[in-house]
Amino acid sequence: MNREMNFWDLCVAIAHAIGRACRTAWQVIVRMIRLTWRYWWLVAPVVALAIGAAIYHTRPDNIKYRVNAIALINGASLQQFEEAFAPLQSGYLLPENAKIAPYMRYKQAQAFSLYRVVDVQHDEKPDYIDFKRKSSPKDTLSVQMHDRVCIQFRVPAYAVPMIPEIENAVLEMLNDNEALQQSYEVYLANLKEEVAFNHRQTLKLDSLTSCYYYGAGSNKAELDTKTSSVNFNGDRKIRLFLNEIYKQQYHTQVGDYRLQLATAPVVLENHFAVDPKPVMTRTKCILLFCLLGWAFACVIAEIIDKRKALIAWMKAV
Repeated sequence: MNREMNFWDLCVAIAHAIGRACRTAWQVIVRMIRLTWRYWWLVAPVVALAIGAAIYHTRPDNIKYRVNAIALINGASLQQFEEAFAPLQSGYLLPENAKIAPYMRYKQAQAFSLYRVVDVQHDEKPDYIDFKRKSSPKDTLSVQMHDRVCIQFRVPAYAVPMIPEIENAVLEMLNDNEALQQSYEVYLANLKEEVAFNHRQTLKLDSLTSCYYYGAGSNKAELDTKTSSVNFNGDRKIRLFLNEIYKQQYHTQVGDYRLQLATAPVVLENHFAVDPKPVMTRTKCILLFCLLGWAFACVIAEIIDKRKALIAWMKAV
C-alpha cells in the first residue's frame, strides 16, 4: 500500500539525497588524491600539458572579448527580429553569400546572442540591459522594451580592428530581411504622419498664446474693446498654455528623434563597444584546464589500477 509523503518526509528525503551526494563526492576526491599520490609520474605530466595548453589558449591574440550594442527596431516586432537574427545565433542557416559568413567561418565573430533592454522608469528610455536574463515580459515594474534589444557577440583580440566591418555586415544581413523591410515601410509612413501632426499641434498651441481672453467684468477694471462692431467687456488676459506646450514639445522631440533614427529597419543607437573585461582570463583558464587535466589523469590512473579486473571482465564477456 502506497503511503502519501508529507512535507516533512519530503524534506528528510531531500536531506538524505544531499548527504549521499556529498559523501559520494568526498569519496571520489579521496580516491583521486590517492591515485595522484600513487601514479604521480602519470598525473604530473598530464597536468603540466594542461597548463601549457591553457597558456597557449590565452595568448594575447587569442583572448576573447564581448562586444555589445543596442539595436533599435523600426516597425518590426521582437518576434520578427528574433527570426531574422536566428541565422547569426545558429550559424547553419546563414547564407553563404552573406558578408558576415566569412567572419563567422574563421571565428572572428562568434557566439551571437540577444538580451532584453529594460525600462524601469517607464519613460521609453533604456535603463539597463538584462544580461542575466532575470526579467520577465509579464513584469510590470521592469518593462522589457519592445523596440530595443542588445546584440552581443565575441571576438578574439586580433579581430578587434574588424569590428566596424562586422557591424556593417550584421546590419546588412538584418536589413535585407524581407519581413523587416515590409514592417519598416509601414512604420516609416505612419511615423512621418505622426511627426507632421505633432508639429502642427505645437504651432496651434503657440498661436493661442498671442490671443486675448476676456473674463467676467469686475468693479476694479472694466474694459470696452470694439472689434468688428462687437463689444467685449471684462478683464483682458493672455494665457500661456505652458503645461500643454511642454507636453506637446516633448512628444514632438521624441517623434523627431525616432524619425531621425528610422533610416533602416534596424539601426544601432551606438556602435559596437568592446567590454574591456575578457571572457576568460589567463588565471581562470589555467585553473580550469588544471582541474580538467587532473581529472583526466586520474581516470587514466584508475584504468591502469584496475587493469587486471578490466582484462578479466573483457575475457569473461
